[in-house]
Amino acid sequence: MSLLDRKVRGFRLVDVIALALLTALVLGVYLAKTVAGRERAEIAQVEKQIEIEKSRIRLLQAEVAHQENPARLERLATQYLHMEAADAKRETTTDGLPYVKAQEVAP
Repeated sequence: MSLLDRKVRGFRLVDVIALALLTALVLGVYLAKTVAGRERAEIAQVEKQIEIEKSRIRLLQAEVAHQENPARLERLATQYLHMEAADAKRETTTDGLPYVKAQEVAP
């Protein structure tokens, strides 16, 4: 009697082994699909959070652009600090800074 003809409880041993392998494969595929489904849901959630954060970044960048608007800053400086724009006569280049410093020390 060969291994292929041996019977266990009325079934050939090869059939029992094949059924066990098939059951293991089905269980493995089921578990793999379950894990993949969970990971897909987590990926979707992370992508949604990324989109929310990108939206918040755009909102904050717009807020910064508004807060750093030169016209707004000039208006606030004039209104609250009583500052005014410098005359054109008081402007100089970087090459002229040593001369300006020398003039301040002279008087």
